[in-house]
Amino acid sequence: MLAVTAASMVAALTALLAPAAAEPLDPRYPVCLQKWEWGGSNRIYCSFLSWDDCRATAMGLSAMCLANPYWSPPGQAGPSGAPHGRSVPTPRTW
Repeated sequence: MLAVTAASMVAALTALLAPAAAEPLDPRYPVCLQKWEWGGSNRIYCSFLSWDDCRATAMGLSAMCLANPYWSPPGQAGPSGAPHGRSVPTPRTW
């Protein structure tokens, strides 16, 4: 009985403390806003074209601006035609 109670407590705590599902970062915008929310969670919003726009939104909030690692300047593509940043993995053929 003690093992069942302990296992259910671990499952409940894991569900409460587990990080939220990852949000996709929009590669069309170079600047993101990371905003901390009540309870310790945070969200990232990538919808800013400039640092000044992001800073104006972040003012007075528990937030900070950061560079979008998936953004690629328009017209720049890598050798495979994929934008700079993370490229799509190439499927393996065995």
